[in-house]
Amino acid sequence: MLLNKKIVLFLIFLLSSCSMDVIKRNERGKRPRTAPRQFFNGVKKKVVLLTFFNESPYGGQDLGITATEELRKEMIRSGQYVIEPKLKSLFGSSKEIYSGGGVKLVQMTRKAKSSGINFVVFGRIIDARIREKTDEIGVVRETKSYSEAKVELRVFDINAGKEIFTETIPAYADDNSFKFFISDRESKLEYRRNLLRYVVKIAVRKAVPRLLKVSEKLDWVGRVAKIIGTKIYINAGRRSGINIGDILKVLTEGVEIFDPETGAMIGTSKGELKGTVEIIDFVGQDASVAILHSGGSVHEGDFVQLY
Repeated sequence: MLLNKKIVLFLIFLLSSCSMDVIKRNERGKRPRTAPRQFFNGVKKKVVLLTFFNESPYGGQDLGITATEELRKEMIRSGQYVIEPKLKSLFGSSKEIYSGGGVKLVQMTRKAKSSGINFVVFGRIIDARIREKTDEIGVVRETKSYSEAKVELRVFDINAGKEIFTETIPAYADDNSFKFFISDRESKLEYRRNLLRYVVKIAVRKAVPRLLKVSEKLDWVGRVAKIIGTKIYINAGRRSGINIGDILKVLTEGVEIFDPETGAMIGTSKGELKGTVEIIDFVGQDASVAILHSGGSVHEGDFVQLY
């Protein structure tokens, strides 16, 4: 009798062990990879990305467009931004901003605020070059190419009314290839263009983590676009990462602070808290409907932030 109980207990242990192994391992005998946990990163900041320009004698404006497009793709891939291409016309190109000493950014701050823009990203390619070294013997020659680039990235905070970040990012790349001595000139030029594009993309990708780090410190700011009856319409919605049930603070517009010596604007103070609103619905591509949650006296044009 005792022996039978031991056999039964052994069989139960064996079956439970097998079932546990089935749960923990896949058909190849390996433990399945656990999917990374998704974290809520908050509301996406609305950004205007201005076209970069190329100051170097190599690559022409193609390199400026390459840098801009690469940065746009990387920013979208991060999931932290909503890029507004239609609002680029407010500021013009990066070259216009540099030529005017950034005055246009300050001048257009108020209009950009009303459009819900959080910051403007612009920049230039300071340097881009390529060098080649080719073996002198043989019909098929080994060519070693070296390229380098320096890309400057700048960020203007619309809510603060000032530039908050500027940095020059260098990048290097090399490539070994075998080429026929009689290769045509156009193929060689295209090869050089592609290598320059590649090194510029490397510089831009290196800049993205720094941009993320800077923008994480900035508050997301939205706007009360319209009030109809008890419904308060906000100029950000599902596309910007707003959720049903979110509570937003309603703030007055901050006061612009000027340097008494130079007369230059040095920033904007934070607005005063007027109350809170609660998101109850979405409208359009990127807008939401809220109702008063606490406080009162909410007006069109007031600013909103996540509580």
